[in-house]
Amino acid sequence: MDQNSLKIDRAIVDAILAGRLRPGARLGEQALAGVFGVSRTVVREALIRLETRGLVHVSPRRGWFVIEPSLDDVLAAFQARRAIETGIILTTTVFTPDAIAAMREHIASERAAILTDDVAHRSFLLADFHVCMVESLGNPILADILRDLTARTVLIASLYQSKQDATRATDEHEQLADLLARGQFEAAARLMISHIDYVESSLAKQIDRDPLVDLRVALQQPLKPEKT
Repeated sequence: MDQNSLKIDRAIVDAILAGRLRPGARLGEQALAGVFGVSRTVVREALIRLETRGLVHVSPRRGWFVIEPSLDDVLAAFQARRAIETGIILTTTVFTPDAIAAMREHIASERAAILTDDVAHRSFLLADFHVCMVESLGNPILADILRDLTARTVLIASLYQSKQDATRATDEHEQLADLLARGQFEAAARLMISHIDYVESSLAKQIDRDPLVDLRVALQQPLKPEKT
């Protein structure tokens, strides 16, 4: 597999996690080829891989776009995250001092981003904490799966998450690290479920209160085909 293709793949997912690429953002093959200094074939390889993972889609004559997930899609991703993350906690016998240190360093970065009001960086770090937890255990396969699931939830959550919600999320990340450091895995699993439940329910409430949501959906007309 081409390493440049993997680099493009990772950069797009990280940009989604950071909120720099929003739902429906266009991903031009030629533009990406220029940014990364590669051929369109290499770019297309990365985009096809992201399409199979449900993060982008291609529209005939229009090109590639970041997906625009429905609320049901996002809630399904939250459900998958609950199963995976609690399963990881309950099947891990020990979180090493290095793993705990990596999580604590990540949490410190989250708090710094909240203080500076860097919304994009804050969004990335809050989402990436869960990936960091898995990466600290040395399981790259699960980390990749979780990164994709988290990217799906961020595509909507980043549009609605407040600074107060971000602070609460970071506080709960710290509580998780404390429980894992003490080997209290069942308590940590319960907190993880509560943590994900809160993010999910807060998102649903915010969308319910947004009077423009139905109108936005209703007015999503396909773009006219580009002239060739």
